[in-house]
Amino acid sequence: MDVLSDVVNAARTGRPHSGRVIRSAPFALRSPAMPSAGFHIVLQGTCWLLPAQGEPIALGPGDVAFLPRGSAHGLADDPSTPVGEPPTTLTGVHDGREDEPSADRPPTVVMLCGAYLLDGSGPHPLLNDLPEVIHLPTRVGRHSELRAAIELLGVELDSDARPGSDTILLTLLDLLLLYILRAWFEQQRVSGHSATGWAAALHDPAVAAALRAIHEDPSRQWTVEELGSQARLSRAAFARRFTHLVGQPPLTYLTWWRMTTAARLLRTSDAPVNTIAQQVGYSSQYTFTHAFKRQYGAPPGSYRHHAGRSTTPA
Repeated sequence: MDVLSDVVNAARTGRPHSGRVIRSAPFALRSPAMPSAGFHIVLQGTCWLLPAQGEPIALGPGDVAFLPRGSAHGLADDPSTPVGEPPTTLTGVHDGREDEPSADRPPTVVMLCGAYLLDGSGPHPLLNDLPEVIHLPTRVGRHSELRAAIELLGVELDSDARPGSDTILLTLLDLLLLYILRAWFEQQRVSGHSATGWAAALHDPAVAAALRAIHEDPSRQWTVEELGSQARLSRAAFARRFTHLVGQPPLTYLTWWRMTTAARLLRTSDAPVNTIAQQVGYSSQYTFTHAFKRQYGAPPGSYRHHAGRSTTPA
């Protein structure tokens, strides 16, 4: 089991969306905080990302800006340009307002912008470990898979509707998200900034082996000793290492992941609660319900009802 893919699949809800955004200077737009992970990719020209906290970030051709928690931010031709009203999600094609580029006002920037809807009721600590803004500047020879996905996505958005385009776009957006996260974690490893946290955990052979075991079979009645054997470490050494990097003891993470898996099944399937309980390692529906309510603040039935209403695409 690929832990990163598993985490993304558990966090995602609804359908991702994207579009091409074109602006001519001067422009300054703001996007409010949203329950989604947003991205901006500069295809042509330049602009500035204006985080709610921190310094403006210059974006050039090929640069990727990813906001994993949907933080409020702005985009502008220059940091000094006044931010416009009203707020915009910055994820659709240009809407034809008076700043539309023309022969006299060529575009300052052409971007791909989009968002992934996320389940905010129990975000995975891997996602919480990410900074408010991930900036991946384009560099020759770096992140070739990410660059290829961006190019394919741009081509598909440029094309008139062709057979299979809906599925292709969704697949490319899924790939884009994984490539962005992979590039970030790899960048952290290479730069030496991943002494602790999930960037380190995913690249630590012992902890990664234990995480894979948990994700492959969350219903198994794992013990710390058994997980330590997967990591080829003694019980005590494994427990210390896992807790240090992941931020939770092994069995605490196991319980947390079981509940996260159960929440995904409640959102995406019609399986009875007792069946889901067994799938995540609980022989007693009562025990499962108690554990689920402790993590999500609501029993499984209520969670399913509200999650179904909140994740239905518009």
